[in-house]
Amino acid sequence: MAAQKVAKVGIKKERGYLYFVDKNGDISRAKMARGGQKRKKKAKKAAKKKAKKAAKKKGKKRR
Repeated sequence: MAAQKVAKVGIKKERGYLYFVDKNGDISRAKMARGGQKRKKKAKKAAKKKAKKAAKKKGKKRR
């Protein structure tokens, strides 16, 4: 099924915005996300230190 135009509303579209019909039936717009925009970096969590395992003592081998 192809989309069809229902009515002209006389809206002048601006570049960089996405226009859509919202829940209430009104025409709304949202700024389009573009690739390459810088986002805030999240703070890195400190790495947890691993507990050291006790080293095995080397002894004489039994035969």
